[in-house]
Amino acid sequence: MAINEEAGGQPVTAPGTDQPRMGFFTDTSVCIGCKACEVACKEWNMIPEDGLDFTAMSFDNSGGLGADTWRHVTFVEQREPLGHQETGVGRPEGAPVDLGMPSFERPGDSTGADERGEFRWLMSSDVCKHCTSAACLDVCPTGALFRTEYGTVVVQEDICNGCGYCVPACPYGVIDKRQDDGRVWKCTLCYDRLGDGLEPACAKACPTDSIQFGELDELRERANERVRDLREAGVSSARLYGEDPRDGVGGAGAFFLLLDEPEVYGLPPDPVVTTRDLPSMWRYAGVAAVTLLAGVSATFLGRRTR
Repeated sequence: MAINEEAGGQPVTAPGTDQPRMGFFTDTSVCIGCKACEVACKEWNMIPEDGLDFTAMSFDNSGGLGADTWRHVTFVEQREPLGHQETGVGRPEGAPVDLGMPSFERPGDSTGADERGEFRWLMSSDVCKHCTSAACLDVCPTGALFRTEYGTVVVQEDICNGCGYCVPACPYGVIDKRQDDGRVWKCTLCYDRLGDGLEPACAKACPTDSIQFGELDELRERANERVRDLREAGVSSARLYGEDPRDGVGGAGAFFLLLDEPEVYGLPPDPVVTTRDLPSMWRYAGVAAVTLLAGVSATFLGRRTR
């Protein structure tokens, strides 16, 4: 298996194969919130409709990832200048940096104060991270969850028994049970399409290339270059999330360029594989069991001696 030393030892081929590890890079700076990825995901994977409910709190009608939403476009409304950049930085004649993101100018309020340019939407198409160290794989008792030759993590619905152990094990809260049949469902990174040489449906449908599919090492290079370009243009808040193989899940197979802190997008700032302490827990449990057995044996032998 090939190893990328510059990426901290991160495998650049899927485990046990010569197939390069595949994944997603989502550039939220060009996401327009059209939700074409959500629609394409549902259509290709025949996922039931859910969440066409407008709450008047947001234009986001699907709410979050779940058993019936494998792609979800997060809408975050902020009273911030677009991109957190200084006006005119990196652009001639004092022009602001245009990230192509949806925003609008608010007219003055009742006091006459001008609020123009102080409101923006952050958009991000969220998905299963296909972790390098996947806790869901560790806890699945039936083998319903498996690592594919592309390095992705897939649920086999015909093997899943609905135990639900993987649901709390996921540090991102991605995996969910479908209420009508009790089994768990999540993004497969369109495993069936990859076998035919096709890109996932969500990436194919994205009109702005916010969702980019390809080999992970190439995507990381592309993402780092994009962050440099944005920062040179004055967008100091641009950062990558999930690309670092030294993080708590060994790096993600689906990572993101964000324009604010991860928490703003509903992402954990420091995700950790939830099964990391399992070996030590089993050791402690073994020691406790041996100690208990020794105590019981000593008590039994003591009674027989008397």
